[in-house]
Amino acid sequence: MLKLGFQPTLVTFSTLINGLCIEGKIDQAVRLYDDMVGQAFQPNLITYSTIVNGLCKIGDTTRAISLLRTMEERGCAPNIVTYNTIIDSLCKENNVHEALEFLSEMRAKGIPPDVVTYTCLICALCNSCKLKKAARLFKEMVATNCKPNVLTYNSMVDALCKEGGILEAHQIVEKMIQVGVEPDIFTYSSLMNGYCLRGEMDEARAVFKSITKKVPDDVAYTTLIGGMSKIGRLVVAQELFNKMCASGLIPSLITYSTLLDGLCKHGHLREAVELFHVMKSSGLEPTIVSYTILLHGLCLVGQLEAARKLFGALRERGPQPSVYTYSIMIKELCREGFLDDAYELFGKMEVNGCMRNSWSYNKMIQGFLYNNDITRAAKVIREMVEREYSADASTTARVVDLLYGGSTCKYFYELVQKL
Repeated sequence: MLKLGFQPTLVTFSTLINGLCIEGKIDQAVRLYDDMVGQAFQPNLITYSTIVNGLCKIGDTTRAISLLRTMEERGCAPNIVTYNTIIDSLCKENNVHEALEFLSEMRAKGIPPDVVTYTCLICALCNSCKLKKAARLFKEMVATNCKPNVLTYNSMVDALCKEGGILEAHQIVEKMIQVGVEPDIFTYSSLMNGYCLRGEMDEARAVFKSITKKVPDDVAYTTLIGGMSKIGRLVVAQELFNKMCASGLIPSLITYSTLLDGLCKHGHLREAVELFHVMKSSGLEPTIVSYTILLHGLCLVGQLEAARKLFGALRERGPQPSVYTYSIMIKELCREGFLDDAYELFGKMEVNGCMRNSWSYNKMIQGFLYNNDITRAAKVIREMVEREYSADASTTARVVDLLYGGSTCKYFYELVQKL
């Protein structure tokens, strides 16, 4: 354009910046913005908001906030869209505290929050287990005649269900319907999950039946399958799985793993292995989560040798064992009295690229303590303390038993004072 003798205008720059942002070329858009300012053009609200949005989309919220301050310094006042973009990005980064500070800033400038502002913040607060703050903001939203949308309602319903507030969740769903907001599959799945968490499976099934006209999705089926599996109603869980397949829905890895976990934990290993093979034959590639569930199932029914073979195959061919896979094997080896093998495996974890965590330390310590190997237990406790991990309830209980039993040395007593 410049070579042809044409001078760019503000509209030209803004159009090019918008195009670059749409294509995800944010760094180029920022450079073009710098060129624009360098040529004495004054960016307008649309230009600034476009770049702020682009920076937030690539997760560079810090630069987006810096640009927000720059536009204010240059006399261009941010509007509700600009603020919402920043607040949404901060919420996605789980930086709810700073997002709430921007809400206060908006209000101080006379910019009232809208449904997008409230929904972003309520979702983030619910995801951060700050239900009371979310509820206060929800009430304020309704009181200011800002109508919640289905996402706002769903965030509150889901959070309440997870906290055991199923009655309050039902009240919100009833309010949704009263004001003309149609509950969706996610709403009902949250209610089902709430009942499942309380073990109220008949109520969960009633919710499931109420959405048959809406065509339950894989999330709804998986939620109910998981609930039935947890309380041992495996026949019902398998019937739901078969019904799901017959309806044309394709089970996901999560669905398979949910049923697989239920079968393994209740000792139905043969059915679990069959399901595992069905999952593989369907074209789904099992993850380490699926393999760990099966490994745990083998350990629960005392098939240690089969578990060792599976674990060895994972180390050779993948997927590589996780810290939980290792910990399950360590626990089972200790339970069967193979302390040396367990300790060797514990030592190889980090050599094989799997960092030990609090769970793995506790399983190793418990194995030694329950087999009265106090010397090695003390050694692992010392290492755990040095890494600033804490003893869990089972480890603590065993240590207390040993101390009160008077069978431990002074060194061990001094060491556990640090737990």
